[in-house]
Amino acid sequence: MIMALAALAGFTYTGLPARVVFGAGARRTVRAEAERLAITRALVLTTPAQTAHGREVLAELGDRAVGMFDGAVMHTPVEVTETALAAARALAADGVIAVGGGSAIGLGKALAVRRGMPQIALATTYAGSEMTPILGETERGKKTTRTSPDILPETVIYDVELTLDLPVGLSVTSGLNAIAHAVEALYARDTNPITSLLAEQGITALAGALPVITRAPADPAARTSALYGAWLCGTCLGSVGMALHHKLCHVLGGAFDLPHSETHAVVLPHAIAYNAPAAPDAMARIAGALRAAGVSEPAGGAPSTAAGLLYDLERSVGAPRALADLGLPRDALDHATDLALAQPYWNPRPIERGAIRALLEHAFTGSRPA
Repeated sequence: MIMALAALAGFTYTGLPARVVFGAGARRTVRAEAERLAITRALVLTTPAQTAHGREVLAELGDRAVGMFDGAVMHTPVEVTETALAAARALAADGVIAVGGGSAIGLGKALAVRRGMPQIALATTYAGSEMTPILGETERGKKTTRTSPDILPETVIYDVELTLDLPVGLSVTSGLNAIAHAVEALYARDTNPITSLLAEQGITALAGALPVITRAPADPAARTSALYGAWLCGTCLGSVGMALHHKLCHVLGGAFDLPHSETHAVVLPHAIAYNAPAAPDAMARIAGALRAAGVSEPAGGAPSTAAGLLYDLERSVGAPRALADLGLPRDALDHATDLALAQPYWNPRPIERGAIRALLEHAFTGSRPA
């Protein structure tokens, strides 16, 4: 232990001030949480697919709710935000309550930061956006992000009962999206020991839960483990900077309107393989966390890399593995490469055009990382 502590480099860790309520049935605390934040006229936000959960939250809020906007969509388009803002003004809303995944929670952040309102997030997927002070918005085919303490939800409610009907396919891709946050936290420029511990445990919790969910979608223990892992991975996303993987996914989602979590699932093994030579300690941690979850090597083969283990996990749970299957045309790869090289995020390995183009080619075809 003394040697391990002596080997620690200096670091900076900033804890975010979010309040988390976690547990089965936790959604029933939403009125008390609204009262705590002095919200008297809450606007509930959902996607069209989450309106049933939204109505349940409306009922729990009672006279502290003024209505529901169910038009949230992927990538938080500015035009949708403007429509929701008009509804919030018309209803004199003084707080927002987002019920759903990244689409609803992103819209909640966009409204809250524009109107200075408190917000509560009830997460129904594993995306992790609820734990971050980051807002990603899309306008005219370009996705941009910004960070501010005012963007972070004041309260996050995790109720496993809200995830029991999450379709298996979305459960898998949403969980892999969460794992991506933890993976990049392990080799972030501002990585630190606390975030790294959260990242490893988050990867293990999700990688162990997803195979069970594919076999038994309503298994409460697996769903609880996945939601716990998503919380940890989301905390990582909110605590340190991200790198190449997230840049590529922002490009592919913003410019080509590819589905968010599916794109993360496809790209992640290839982004890990790209960065492996520059981040050996992070790769060892990722591989260790996956093995701790039960992800095993192919029989009779050499030990797998972190990228290979993750690819094999994705294959075992039926995740999409090719950008071609998500609707990206091959003739878009050069343009995607150009966009990835424009204003690149910090990355442990230098961004090289030929290597990025090759990465996207592998992700396009869905080949296993070497």
